[in-house]
Amino acid sequence: ELARCGARVILATRSARRGEAAASRIRRESGNNEVVFMHLDLASLRSVRAFASAFLRQEPQLHLLINNAGVSVGGTTEDGFSLPFQVNHLGHFLLTQLLLERLRSCAPSRVVIVASSAHCAGRLRPESLGRPPSGLFSAFQDYCDSKLANVLHARELATREQGTQVTCYAVHPGFVNTSLFRHAPLWLKPLLLPLAWLLFLDASEGAQVVLGCATQDGLEPLSGRYFTDCGPRLPWPAGRDDRLARALWEGSERLVGL
Repeated sequence: ELARCGARVILATRSARRGEAAASRIRRESGNNEVVFMHLDLASLRSVRAFASAFLRQEPQLHLLINNAGVSVGGTTEDGFSLPFQVNHLGHFLLTQLLLERLRSCAPSRVVIVASSAHCAGRLRPESLGRPPSGLFSAFQDYCDSKLANVLHARELATREQGTQVTCYAVHPGFVNTSLFRHAPLWLKPLLLPLAWLLFLDASEGAQVVLGCATQDGLEPLSGRYFTDCGPRLPWPAGRDDRLARALWEGSERLVGL
């Protein structure tokens, strides 16, 4: 949709094969040749820094950053952090910070962070950020924690960018039938996959709230807010905790070496 509007779009993805194929398809369907793939693996802070360096050399303009990647499977990254927390939050946090000066220089500009209503079950402890939670459902808890981090990241970024014309929005796109669930436990897939096909949104429908926050006029006074398909909504109480948002920000800076 952004390409159809005439934007130059950078697809920053982990898989070169899938990224190049997606860029080619979007160029063909939109008629816009300004759609390019660049490699970015959010599970590697080294890759995030390399991408940001290459982007800043090659691209003089940046008006919109959509932090959209997400994983729900457990595991540990090369940097020693839990996989969901790094891919869903820490990688995006570092990427946003490295590109922030370019966003400021191109203002008015926006950051859209794809969160989730799963933040309702998030439990962030500043002293243990980045460590996988324990317990039977640790991967699910890790995912929920990362989604709470997304909501708080948007809230604190908006606070810190007041007066710069850089605004930020956290978005729950709805329950969308994407490949996010491909790593679900084998016992859960027979229940989850039919439910996803029957009741979940398809990707184009799920993109609508994200596109609204990216392109809708007049959202600037709502910077830092949490959006669903019904518009701005109050997040769950932990997502409104400004002290926790500051602690997450400071902890994230420390973890990524800023």
